Amino acid sequence: MNPTNPRRRRTKDNHEFGVVRLRELPVPIACCDSPDRIYDYWMANIATAVWYSQEVESLCVIHLNTRRRATGFHLAGIGTLDTVLMSPREVFRTAILRNASAIVVAHSHPSGDPNPSQADIRATRELVQAGRIIRIEVLDHVVVGQSGPDHPRPWASLRELGLFY
Repeated sequence: MNPTNPRRRRTKDNHEFGVVRLRELPVPIACCDSPDRIYDYWMANIATAVWYSQEVESLCVIHLNTRRRATGFHLAGIGTLDTVLMSPREVFRTAILRNASAIVVAHSHPSGDPNPSQADIRATRELVQAGRIIRIEVLDHVVVGQSGPDHPRPWASLRELGLFY
C-alpha cells in the first residue's frame, strides 16, 4: 500500500485474501444432481481456477439452490499431497451466508486414485450430521482423481458407494 495515499486500494497482485473466498456465478446454470454433472462442474470451474493445482488436495463446496443448480462454490481448503482439513464450520460457513439449500463437497486426490480414504468417509459422515442439524442437505461428496485400470471413472461418489448414513 502506498503510504502517501491511504485510500488507495490494494491490487490483486498483492495477493490479499478476505475472510471469505467465494466465486459466484451470475446465474445458476449448472445442475449438480449427479456425480457426472458434479465432475463436469469441477472440470469447468474448479480445475480451471488460477489457484488450483493437481499436486495437492483441494476441497471445494458447491452451493446449490432448491432446484439443485449451482449458485457458486467456495474453496474450503488447500491441503498437502495426501491430506486436506475438512471442518464442518469451514464447509457450512459460506453455504449459510449464500443461503444455500444444499451443498456438494468435492475434493481432489493428487495420486489419481478417486477411491475415498477412511478419513474421507469419517469426515463426510460428520458433515452429513452437521448438515441435518442446520438443515442444509449434503447431497454428495465426490472425490476427483483420474481414470485408470482399477477405476474406470475419474471420480468416486461416496453416496453411490453407499457410504452416507
